[in-house]
Amino acid sequence: MDRDRAEEIINSITMINVNYHGFPVYIKAINSDQTSATVFPLDEMDHDQKVDLAGLSEEGP
Repeated sequence: MDRDRAEEIINSITMINVNYHGFPVYIKAINSDQTSATVFPLDEMDHDQKVDLAGLSEEGP
């Protein structure tokens, strides 16, 4: 996923389904390096992880 789309998802008022290598996640923030994001799995909301933007994909149409 590119940085601009990840930012749009973060700022969206609607829930947009995003996966990290097939696992559903919530994008919390884009990191200062601009190539990674802080996310958490939807089933472990207190488990923040730093992941590469390239591993994120939007689910749906």
